[in-house]
Amino acid sequence: MKSAVSFALALALAVTAAPVLAQDKSDKDAPAEKVVPQVVTTRHSGVFGGQKVNYTATIGETILSAEDGTQKAAVVTTAYIKEPRDPNRPVTFLFNGGPGSGSVWLMMGAFGPMRVAIPSDARDDGSPPYPIVPNPDCLLDVTDIVFIDPPGTGFSHLIGKTEGKEYYGVTADAKAVAEVIRRWLGDNGRWNSPKYLGGESYGTTRSAAVANQLVNTTYNDVALNGIILMSTVLDFAAGADTAGNELSYITNLPSMAATAFYHGKTSSPSVEQIVEEARQWAMGPYAAALFKGQKLSPEERASIRKQLSHFTGLSETYLESADLRVTPDRFYKELLRDRGVTVGRLDSRYTGKDYDSAGESPDNDPSFYGIDAAYTAAVNSWERDSLGFKTNREYQSISGIGRDWDWRIGGRDANAYLNVAPYLGQALREDSQLRIFVGQGYYDFATPFFATEYALSRTGIPQDRIQFHYYHAGHMMYVRDEDRHKLAADVREFIRAR
Repeated sequence: MKSAVSFALALALAVTAAPVLAQDKSDKDAPAEKVVPQVVTTRHSGVFGGQKVNYTATIGETILSAEDGTQKAAVVTTAYIKEPRDPNRPVTFLFNGGPGSGSVWLMMGAFGPMRVAIPSDARDDGSPPYPIVPNPDCLLDVTDIVFIDPPGTGFSHLIGKTEGKEYYGVTADAKAVAEVIRRWLGDNGRWNSPKYLGGESYGTTRSAAVANQLVNTTYNDVALNGIILMSTVLDFAAGADTAGNELSYITNLPSMAATAFYHGKTSSPSVEQIVEEARQWAMGPYAAALFKGQKLSPEERASIRKQLSHFTGLSETYLESADLRVTPDRFYKELLRDRGVTVGRLDSRYTGKDYDSAGESPDNDPSFYGIDAAYTAAVNSWERDSLGFKTNREYQSISGIGRDWDWRIGGRDANAYLNVAPYLGQALREDSQLRIFVGQGYYDFATPFFATEYALSRTGIPQDRIQFHYYHAGHMMYVRDEDRHKLAADVREFIRAR
């Protein structure tokens, strides 16, 4: 009897489940519903660079599709265009980094018409509401601006069954952004406009890779007037804190010297002077000592240890224990251990309080958690409420797509030496009027300025059309009011000088 009841129950379950299974299969095989791109335009006015400018703000989705028409991704752009429109006016395409970061930082911090006002003196942003104020440093007086959120960042997203590997990688991401730029130029009648491309952090890596797509390889038909690099990372070996890589100790040293100077752990007439002294010493005696490894004599070791203590502000005892090699992570914790605080990675002017002072590395980065809430609140408020973009998606200020990033370029395997600086060298060699702007913060350990100088001084990269600018802040130098003004003025001059 028991087996009969069990059989009947199993049969009943199988019969009732059959239509559900059929429905599941039907749903799975059904074609995905087409995404209708949302485009919203509003009219505004502001004073930028001392000039009153009437402009439109257009936030909208560009749909990227496969050759068979299958929709693959929706890429959101936010374009600010001066009215009346001028097809010969410069246009600048900007994005942030990550990979996985939306364009919130450059748009709401540096170059957009509105910005979020946070403390300028390396204090944390506190709690909302955060002031969203007009930004006189916006570049609309000299160029139209298009902020791009690549797939997986901001409000941009993959569609249907699209897999991340189709867009999450150095080259795949660059191809997508290049396509969005070409589409925007065509849709807005701007093919003959002077064109500028710019990014921050990984956005500089993206800038080189996108320039390679537009100028060197896939399209080979979009000439650029300038490339704007802010907090630059091109040669990934120069900043790779990996055992056995001596180069990163050299390229990080001037940033350590600047930070030690800022916090009163070493002396010098100015940050510029101690940075220059650290550059020269790092390239000379320190590099030679590191390359000698265990063949370094006791006398040389003592001399190096003493000078290293001067530049880093760390004790000779600690430096001896670290074998004359201090990783940034250790430096953040050790520099101000006697004060019970750590320094930031993105901006080492910031300090934070850890759970205790005994650890080897910080609990978190105070220069990131000190600003992230304000920027996320501001971009959501501005784009949803002021610009009228309607979506139930979360804005991805920093998404997790970097974990799945394909770092291979040029067909090389995953262990290849990643360096996109040669893309810029080729672009410069093949366009006699292309120029590059480089902006770096003294207190940035995410993309150390000396590593950038190293990457852009390699063979094959013309030096006469690269200009460097330095700021007394960190990775997002525009969080400091004085440096936001200077950055805007420097970029304005760069664009006007075409």
